[in-house]
Amino acid sequence: MSLKETKKLGANRYELEIVIDAEKFGEAIKEAYNQQKDKINIPGFRKGKAPYAMVMKMYGEEAFFEEALNILYPEAVEGAIKEAGLNVINDKMDFDMVSISVAEGVDFKVAVTTYPEIEIGEYKGLKAEKVIAKVEDSEVEAQVKAMAERNARMVSVEDRAAQMGDSVVIDFEGFKDGVAFEGGKAEGHTLELGSGSFIPGFEEQIVGKNIGDEFEITVTFPEEYGAEDLAGKEAVFKIKLHEIKFRELPVIDDEFAKDVSEFDTLEELKKDLKEKALAQKAKIADEEAENELVQQIVDSIKGEIPEAMFESRLNQSVEEFGYRLQMQGLDLQTYLKYSNTTMEDFKATFRPQAEGQVKFRLALEKIVELEKIEASEEDLNARFEEMAKQYNMEVDAVKKAIPAEELAKDVAVGKAIDFIKENAVITEVEQKTEKKPAAKKASTAKKTTSTAKKSTSTAKKTTTAKKSTTTKKTTAKKTEE
Repeated sequence: MSLKETKKLGANRYELEIVIDAEKFGEAIKEAYNQQKDKINIPGFRKGKAPYAMVMKMYGEEAFFEEALNILYPEAVEGAIKEAGLNVINDKMDFDMVSISVAEGVDFKVAVTTYPEIEIGEYKGLKAEKVIAKVEDSEVEAQVKAMAERNARMVSVEDRAAQMGDSVVIDFEGFKDGVAFEGGKAEGHTLELGSGSFIPGFEEQIVGKNIGDEFEITVTFPEEYGAEDLAGKEAVFKIKLHEIKFRELPVIDDEFAKDVSEFDTLEELKKDLKEKALAQKAKIADEEAENELVQQIVDSIKGEIPEAMFESRLNQSVEEFGYRLQMQGLDLQTYLKYSNTTMEDFKATFRPQAEGQVKFRLALEKIVELEKIEASEEDLNARFEEMAKQYNMEVDAVKKAIPAEELAKDVAVGKAIDFIKENAVITEVEQKTEKKPAAKKASTAKKTTSTAKKSTSTAKKTTTAKKSTTTKKTTAKKTEE
């Protein structure tokens, strides 16, 4: 197997012509036969027991061409790429068969995409502003109040009418023009008055009613309501009120602090909340300054970036979003249906972010190259241990799952960010200077808070030749539909 010719098709695009000699191809045909012989049935022989010569005579060696080529394809392509000295993006490779025969072997072409050769502007002495982290007492009080809200208890009301903020248990049924409509009925439904979870006017008309009351309310569905037969229409709901409850907040004192934290006094709890909030704000301010510095480099990039890199990042973003939906018990197709959007339009929303992330990584990798930044053995071991703790795994298991070579690239990129910051002028300010909009943007890339841990590899390597190359929501609730 060898590289016959390398041909440049355009920016970041090359065609490799690869040949496999007859001897090597013949060996692969026999290997393909051995893999499939147990499935071959020839009259007069038990299944899988027909001699090789008999099978070849009956089916012809051509019957095994596809599998034989698939056996040789990965090694042949990988070797050709290495011989050509190309740094290839492992996206889908275009395949073109030139010739294939037992006597002559195989001659085929693959078109590959390479990493772009980019240039970046100045990356030393860059300037950025970092907001001084401050936490006001009112912010701490808000956190304490939120903790009290989370620890509130529901208390039943017997001696008064329903008020905004109460939780009520109701039965209801909706009618349009005197006819009950689908999805407009529920029993024992809990509703927080003032939550805005039902259509406008519904919750307000329960206020003032008492336990046991049976009454009717009239509402008008919004014009943009999801169900077309109800949009903009007037409806009457028959309601029975069963129960009223209100949230009783705990007294915020030392006993409260003991109940909700490891501290003995309210003062200690507030001090801890303030320290944590301050640390979080400092971290955010540091990340914002970091992103401002890197964005200046991203905006200075010169060079043609392959569309495949953006497309891969788009696909990764969609996959990550779909995974998050699954964690919530949903799936992407259902989400798209209720969002009334197509996959194409949905992917387009990730485009600016994807471009920014790809350029972000390329810029940092360029600095790694220019400054000869490397990840030491100590750096790698520290990262492996960090990941083991993060995923609650043994270090050795993490090392088996993640190639050290790939992790080294991520570590080096992280060190490139540190290099930029160490060589930058970062001014601490009370408030960031408002920047005037530029007359013309230098780049379409947008800010990203990613620390460049994602690889710009566009997809998993194609290792086989393609076969074709060889031969019930209630209607009263608001909807987002």
